Amino acid sequence: MDAEQSLAIRAAWLAYVGGHTQEEIAERLGITRVKVQRLVASAMKNGLVKFFVEGVPAECLALEDELMQRFGLDRCVVVPDVDDGTQPPESTIASLASAAARYLHRLLGSGTLQRVGIGQGRTLAAMVERLPSLQLPGARFVSLLGSLTRRSSANPFDVIAKLAERTGGECYFMPVPFIADSVADAEVLRAQRGVQDVFRLARECQLCVVGIADLTPATHLLRSQSLTPAELKSIRAAGAVGELAGRFIAADGSLIAHEMNARAVGVGLDELRGRQVLAVAGGKYKAESIRAVLRTGVLTALIVDEATAKAVLRTRGSGAAAGTRSH
Repeated sequence: MDAEQSLAIRAAWLAYVGGHTQEEIAERLGITRVKVQRLVASAMKNGLVKFFVEGVPAECLALEDELMQRFGLDRCVVVPDVDDGTQPPESTIASLASAAARYLHRLLGSGTLQRVGIGQGRTLAAMVERLPSLQLPGARFVSLLGSLTRRSSANPFDVIAKLAERTGGECYFMPVPFIADSVADAEVLRAQRGVQDVFRLARECQLCVVGIADLTPATHLLRSQSLTPAELKSIRAAGAVGELAGRFIAADGSLIAHEMNARAVGVGLDELRGRQVLAVAGGKYKAESIRAVLRTGVLTALIVDEATAKAVLRTRGSGAAAGTRSH
C-alpha cells in the first residue's frame, strides 16, 4: 500500500478503535484536522473500516499505545515486520529509516522546527538518505556528541552534513572524539571554545534524534572502533546493557558507575531531559538495550520495528522504572 493509504488506516484505527478525537489524531500524526477528516473519509470510502480497521498498521498501533503507556512516551511509531528481527538486516534498517524520515520531514515541513540535534548510527545515516529535499535555510543541525571516529561508517558529521545539504540549512559538529582516551582528556576537550559553542547550540535544540547501541559482541561501537574489546568487556562487567549519546546504561535505566561515562564528549542525559528526544532503533538483539534506555525517562518518542516492540514489552512486571517520565 502507498503512504497515504497507510496513514488513512492509522487515522481510522485511532478514530474507530482508539476513540480519539480528530484533534488528538492530528496531534499524534503530525497533520491538520482537515487532513484527518479526509483520511478517515477515504478509509470509509475504500472499505477499510467495517467492524474493525483492516491493515497491518492496526497491530502496530496497539503496540505503539502500549509502549507509550508503559514508558511515558508522547509518541511512538512501530513499523511492520519485514523479517525475523534476530539480526540487523538492511530491510529492518530501511523500514526504520523510512519511518524516521517521514517523521522528521513532517516536523521540518511544519515550519516550527529550527534546531535539531543529531546522534550517530547506521539507522540515522539511512534516515537522512531517505529524507526528501526541503528548502529550510534557517534550519540548524547540531552534533550531540564528538564527531571524530576512527572509522568513517555513519560518522555523525556526515549525517548532519547531509541533512544540511538536503534542507539548505547549516550544520555544526564537534571536532573531537566520541570518547576521549581519559577523563582528563575529556575535560580538556569539553573546555575548548569551539566545543563549548556547539554545546550551547545543542542545548537549544528543539528536537534531538538519537540512536541506541547494543553491547553485544557484534555491536556497531566495536565495528566503528568507538570502543575497544577490552572497554566493552569492562563496561559489560559493570552492568551496562545499552548506550545512548555516549553514556552506558544499566538494565534499570541508571548510568553505570564507570569512567567511560566521564570520558564521553557530548551532551549528557540530564541535558537531554525536558525537550523532544526521538530514538530510532530496532532489531530484537537490541530489545534489552532499548528497554534500558526507555527506563532512563529521557526519551519522548520512539521509532521501532514490530518484533522488537514485542520483545521490549515482553518483560516481567510493569516494565516502568523510577526514571520513567511523568506528565
